[in-house]
Amino acid sequence: MKITDSLKNKINKKINKIEAFVDGGSRGNPGEAALGVVINGKEYGQYLGKRTNNESEYEAVIFALKKIKSLLGKENLKKTEVVINLDSELVYKQLTNQYKILEPELQKLFMEFWNLKFDFPYLKFNHIPREKNKRADKIVNFILDQKTKGKLL
Repeated sequence: MKITDSLKNKINKKINKIEAFVDGGSRGNPGEAALGVVINGKEYGQYLGKRTNNESEYEAVIFALKKIKSLLGKENLKKTEVVINLDSELVYKQLTNQYKILEPELQKLFMEFWNLKFDFPYLKFNHIPREKNKRADKIVNFILDQKTKGKLL
C-alpha cells in the first residue's frame, strides 16, 4: 500500500491522543441516574435525574466529548485522536452505525452526539468489557449512593 503525501500530512498532524472511559447507569429503568467519565486519568461525574440506562450511557458519551472539547479547544481537537471506551454494546453499536436507533429519546441524544462529532476528526470508539470500565462505573455508583443517602440535591 502506497502512502500518499496528503495521508502523510494527516498522520503527521495527528500528534496527540486523549482517552476517555465512560459509563452511565440508573437504579430502576428509568430511575435515578448518573454518569461517570475518566479522561486521561481525571474523574468526572454528574447526577442526571430520572433516565434509562441507555439514556445515561449516551449522556456519558456526550459529557465526555464536551469536556474534552472544553479542555483542548477546537483547534487542538483537529490534531488529536480521541478514543471513547464504553461498555454498553447497544450504545457502541448505535454510535458506530451498526444498529438503528428506534427510541425517540435515544434519537434526540444521538442527534446531540452527531452535531458534536464534527469537531472530532479523529474520533474512535471501543467497546470494552465491564471489568475494564470499573473507575467510571464506581463514579456512577458513588453519585447514586450519595443521592440515596440524601447527600446529593
